[in-house]
Amino acid sequence: MDSIFERLNRADPASPAIGAPDRPDLSYLALTVQLQQTAIGLRACHIEKTDRVAIVLPNGPEMASAFLCVASCASAAPLNPAYKKSEFLFYLEDLGAKAVIVEAGSTSPALEAAQELCIPVLKINWDETDPAGSFHLDNNQSADSGVFTNWSDATDEALVLHTSGTTSRPKLVPLHTKNLLASADHIGASLALQPSDVGLNIMPLFHIHGLIASLLSSMSAGAHVVCTPGFNALKFFHWLDTTNPTWYTAVPTMHQAIVSRAQRNRASIENGRLRFIRSSSSSLPPPVMLELESTFDCPVIEAYGMTEAAHQMASNPLPPMERKPGTVGQAAGPQIAILGEDAELKAPNQQGEIVIRGPNVFAGYENNPQANETAFANGWFRTGDLGFLDNEGYLTISGRLKEIINRGGEKIAPREVDDVLQAHPAVDQVVTFALPHDKLGEAVAAVIVFKDGASADETELKAFAGQQLAKFKVPSTIIIRDEIPKGATGKLQRIGLAEKLGLV
Repeated sequence: MDSIFERLNRADPASPAIGAPDRPDLSYLALTVQLQQTAIGLRACHIEKTDRVAIVLPNGPEMASAFLCVASCASAAPLNPAYKKSEFLFYLEDLGAKAVIVEAGSTSPALEAAQELCIPVLKINWDETDPAGSFHLDNNQSADSGVFTNWSDATDEALVLHTSGTTSRPKLVPLHTKNLLASADHIGASLALQPSDVGLNIMPLFHIHGLIASLLSSMSAGAHVVCTPGFNALKFFHWLDTTNPTWYTAVPTMHQAIVSRAQRNRASIENGRLRFIRSSSSSLPPPVMLELESTFDCPVIEAYGMTEAAHQMASNPLPPMERKPGTVGQAAGPQIAILGEDAELKAPNQQGEIVIRGPNVFAGYENNPQANETAFANGWFRTGDLGFLDNEGYLTISGRLKEIINRGGEKIAPREVDDVLQAHPAVDQVVTFALPHDKLGEAVAAVIVFKDGASADETELKAFAGQQLAKFKVPSTIIIRDEIPKGATGKLQRIGLAEKLGLV
């Protein structure tokens, strides 16, 4: 298995590697030089292969290249730059970070947290006229000389992330070089990525989706990735015009925001060259998928990923193979099976817990034997998702084990209710969730955002749902909002939603 440096070094040296809107591109040759200089600089600061380096940078090309540099010779720990000081204190201590990388002039609370924990801060500097992704370590005294050869190999840790921790203490997920490169290869194969492709990255680069599905899959294929400052629906079509991408990947809420502005930007769409759009990290409602395909006149590829699998597990295939709306496609990397409550693997069309195993799957949570004991079964990793495989191996996800609503002993999968309400012509977004109930334990509730200019009352929405759902599945409470609270990566989250909406 290659090191990340070796993989990047095999690309055409003159080809563009990393770009940014309105910035010169960084070539693969310049990127490998950047890796060399940064690796030497990190060793000069006593950072070894086994050390973890937290990265607190804004989204963009420098964040992308900093991740590639650190992951090539140490363990990268990207953190959300929007964290507060208390959050940085927790994550930096839990990681055992040996250094924190920030941009020169940063005022991030990570600086104060690092000082309290006696963690060295390494500052990187660049100019907006420099090629996208180029930088130098201000702390580095020896980056301009020597050749670095001690790259992280297949079994070295290259990336460490925390689970979302919505209901308990976040768990540490260490991922090795072999996991990352395997997943990048799986994604590249699923999407038939070529050096001629240009990916537009609008995903956060502190999240597995952006890091692997957008960045590393492109780099591994010798392709070009354009890194934006982060998702901005108002700027998306300008980026489409100026960077001329062949694809992009995003979460469903981003796709919905893009589609809602599409009619005002017909010229950008007609002049574009998108050959496909990818969606992952949460369920893409079938009506949104169909609207995306109709709007951009290209296939929408829905995929299924999670941090513990270095992202991708399943993916719908490219044409001419069949894409099935409502499914996340077929196994696309690891093996996928369905585990029953009896711990036996299920036959096609039988529902149970989705389990995986393969080269991209992590070995276990760090310092958490209790979690590992329940997370693995006979060599399979238990995803915590419920679903089934059809006769052709297409996977349908019906919900999360922890998200299942228990209404007085009657179990409801929120995804099923979502899909019904999403079909109402006035509904733009919907999330069904558990609302505490003094007699039933939990009741079914839903929060809804309407399409621009559309509306419906609660009675109408309940009647609409009741046409396709058993009475006990129809939400007893429907809340109308202008916006639904989201996580840091733009995902709609069910767990804890009642609290976030101020209902308990």
